[in-house]
Amino acid sequence: MINDMTKGNPGRLILFFSMPILLGNIFQQLYTMVDTIIVGKAIGTEALAAVGLTGAPTFLILGFVTGVTGGFAVIVAQCFGAKDEKGVRESVANSVVLSVVITVLLTIFAIVTTKPLLDFMNTPANVYQDAYTYIMIIYIGIACNMLYNMVACIIRALGDSKTPLYFLAFSSVVNIALDLLFIIVFKMGVAGAAWATIIAQGLSGYLCICYAMKKYPILHLRKEDFVITKHSVRKHLGLGLPMAFQFSITAVGVIIIQSALNKFGSDRIAAFTAACKVEMLVTQPAVTFGTAIATYAGQNMGANNPKRIKDGVRKTILLGMGFCVISSGIVLFFGEALTSLFVKGSQPEVVSAAQQYLNILAIAFPLLYLLYIYRNVLQGIGRGFMPLMAGVIELAMRTFVAFTLPAYLGYTAICLASPIAWIGATIPLFIAYTIVIRRYVNGREVIYN
Repeated sequence: MINDMTKGNPGRLILFFSMPILLGNIFQQLYTMVDTIIVGKAIGTEALAAVGLTGAPTFLILGFVTGVTGGFAVIVAQCFGAKDEKGVRESVANSVVLSVVITVLLTIFAIVTTKPLLDFMNTPANVYQDAYTYIMIIYIGIACNMLYNMVACIIRALGDSKTPLYFLAFSSVVNIALDLLFIIVFKMGVAGAAWATIIAQGLSGYLCICYAMKKYPILHLRKEDFVITKHSVRKHLGLGLPMAFQFSITAVGVIIIQSALNKFGSDRIAAFTAACKVEMLVTQPAVTFGTAIATYAGQNMGANNPKRIKDGVRKTILLGMGFCVISSGIVLFFGEALTSLFVKGSQPEVVSAAQQYLNILAIAFPLLYLLYIYRNVLQGIGRGFMPLMAGVIELAMRTFVAFTLPAYLGYTAICLASPIAWIGATIPLFIAYTIVIRRYVNGREVIYN
């Protein structure tokens, strides 16, 4: 159902808009966790490490996809908030064309750079082949990821956060079934996990687009909507690329940390992999509120209502801090039990190393929530430069940690990398948001025209 977020109680709107996104994100994390659990239990620690160390290179590319489609959707949200239906259709048409071009270029780039990247990361010889096999299959399926993200972001920009959830939940079940079939029955190893993931993503995207075309007349594109001008391309790429590069820059920082981690051997890689899966699951509320405030800010930007944006941000922060307490509690009290799910047999040293990472992160979770909220509200109102610069700062901080602290703190330095990066990124985002929203509220700048 299309949802106009320019009217009604901001806190209530954001909360109810967020819940389907949160459930969808949890479903997505659960089926990636199932991938990892089945790989770790059915194949072994080395296979778990192989899949784990591909996380950063995968995020480098798929994060770009998430960012660019999210940026395109900001324009859709702005047009919808301004009640400009023709603008919505033209923006969607431009998004489709640009997404196709970017998919082709991104797939070629990803495939060509896979081996050099694995070499740069000091990938251990005993997991190199499995890592290469897994990541190459994921890259072959970039189009599937692009399809789902593009359609889901457009639908959310119209205020519908439920439809993507339904199809993502269905594809999650398919993914788990294919995991069991490919890995346990067909003995396909890590390749089975990768094929299961991209098939499930492609199915989710296809079903989502079929439903959207049938359900929402505003998305029925005509030939005249496909007017690709320099202005429209510049406008879409002007928002999409900064968001995409922000994700990819963050991924580069993680790759640098991963290269430092790989020197500690496959046990530490496996521990870090298991802990990161738990982290990604429990921090989904932060990701969710970021997505919600971007859509909310985009629509209200189109409606020229900066005071409402400010009110929404304040209430989103309050909601976020409540969920933050829950996230921290889960990893502190149940972290070991959760990480044990990924480990084959009794390996207390792996579980202990994973819990060390989670304990440090739990203390810094409030920073992560603020980071997502401030970054996404700036992106939602079309201010993509500072979020991009915050990503550069994250990269610089993680690079500093990777090349200096491990010599003194060992594995503990790896655990400190994310909190240090979050501090460096959150401070300038808060300052930028405060300055920008004050200018809008005081009428010194037109928020949308």
